Amino acid sequence: MIQALLDPAAYPHPVDRVQLLQTHISYVLLAGEYAYKIKKPVDFEFVNYSTLRRRRYYCGREVTLNRRLCDDVYLGVAPIRDDHGAITVNSRVGRKVEYAVWMRRLPEDRMMHHLLEQDAVTKASVGAIAEKLVPFHQSAETSPAIARYGNWAIRYNCAENVDQWQPFIGRTITPEQDAILRAYLDTFYARKAEVMQRRVDELRIRHCHSDLRSDAVSFMCDEISADCVCILDCVEFNRRIMLVDIARDVSFLKMDLEFRGHPNLAEAFTERYQQLADDPDLEEVLPYYACYNACVRGKVESFLLGLPEVPERDKKAAAERARRYYDLAVDYASSLPPALLLITCGLSASGKSTVANDLSGALNARVISSDVTRKRLAGIAPDGSAIDEYRAGIYSPDMSARTYRAMFDEARELLINGRSVILDATFLRRGDRKTAARLARETGAQFACILVEASPNAIRRRMSQREQDGGGVSDARWNTYIQQKRRFQRPSEIAEERLIAVETGGNSSREMKKVTSALRALSPLSVPS
Repeated sequence: MIQALLDPAAYPHPVDRVQLLQTHISYVLLAGEYAYKIKKPVDFEFVNYSTLRRRRYYCGREVTLNRRLCDDVYLGVAPIRDDHGAITVNSRVGRKVEYAVWMRRLPEDRMMHHLLEQDAVTKASVGAIAEKLVPFHQSAETSPAIARYGNWAIRYNCAENVDQWQPFIGRTITPEQDAILRAYLDTFYARKAEVMQRRVDELRIRHCHSDLRSDAVSFMCDEISADCVCILDCVEFNRRIMLVDIARDVSFLKMDLEFRGHPNLAEAFTERYQQLADDPDLEEVLPYYACYNACVRGKVESFLLGLPEVPERDKKAAAERARRYYDLAVDYASSLPPALLLITCGLSASGKSTVANDLSGALNARVISSDVTRKRLAGIAPDGSAIDEYRAGIYSPDMSARTYRAMFDEARELLINGRSVILDATFLRRGDRKTAARLARETGAQFACILVEASPNAIRRRMSQREQDGGGVSDARWNTYIQQKRRFQRPSEIAEERLIAVETGGNSSREMKKVTSALRALSPLSVPS
């Protein structure tokens, strides 16, 4: 059918030649004074055009929605018919086999992406786009229900993006970029929960354009004004992509301008929008949405690699664009490195405190010691002696529970402010480890468990030496070790990449390098190189 539509005779109006463009979800046929956009029969989960009925419906939605910002360009839905093998557009003869969005063709030399290539876009030009966009956003459909839905939707969309770029790791996105972006998207929502909720409460989530790039903008006349700006090609196919924070529209064009090498225009556009919009939180959320948008573009460019109708040279170009989008996404993510929450896990005298203190210096992390916390709660100096029977006195189950709660409370405030924390404790119980992992999720931190082990002989020597010296914070004795060993629940519930085993008593430098290397793979921005 597409091949047949490359014939000028298929159209009811004068056509010299037909030019075909395509994306991962559509074909666009440029024919004379008009353009026809046909939806591909694809299902990418977030967009489903798999049936003719769906494609007809979404063609109608595209016309209706795009008339909001580009009224006289969208003419209607054109049927494509098959009359005994003769394929025609907008005719009355034959069986309807497809539908197209029928548009007035815009002059190529007035499209923003072409003007950018010629350095013909000015700060006044992008200011006019902002002037067009602000009243559109202010009048766009919204409600408390829409705002709550959109707040859920962006987090769902982020998770979907992560899942959908996984097949392209090693092709268009590196494993390190994958780790950075996954961590950042979680971190931002946790650390900026207050501002994100305020945007819900203020109804900043509305029915937006949701794909505002420079190739969706046309300057219809030489005059620089909002009236001469046409913004087309909005998203029509998915409610959870359309009902979004208005910051997503602003950040999309910002990201696109920076991707095309025009950061000065990106800054001028966002500044002008902010002047007009009275949106004090906009600047704080723009990096998040710009990162999200770059990830979306990296993903959809990657999709082209799997489409058989796309020529090989176009696939190579798409792969290169995808890599650049992911590079840009990582730049945005670098503005908010995630904190680390590390817990030590192991029996007394295995070397946990030594490991924690060594890591503290390497990671600029705060160490919170269970021994110090426990004695503080009991009113005892850190170096004061409090030798009690195992699970008695200040080592009773109730006191241990209080100790862990106090450690978690202290860590929460540090983590939410971006400070990495190491909880130096035995963490023998699975429940305490799960609580720590949940704390990491709630604060947007990356979680790992350092399993510290040593031979029984080494542990006995350390305890004997500690007893002779009469110093140190820990009061554990050999009987403590025996009792702990019987009750130890090994951390089998922790994912392999988040469980790092350390053997003390040998080459400590080598062990520290192993730990930092594993942590860097988990969260590259959190670990100094």
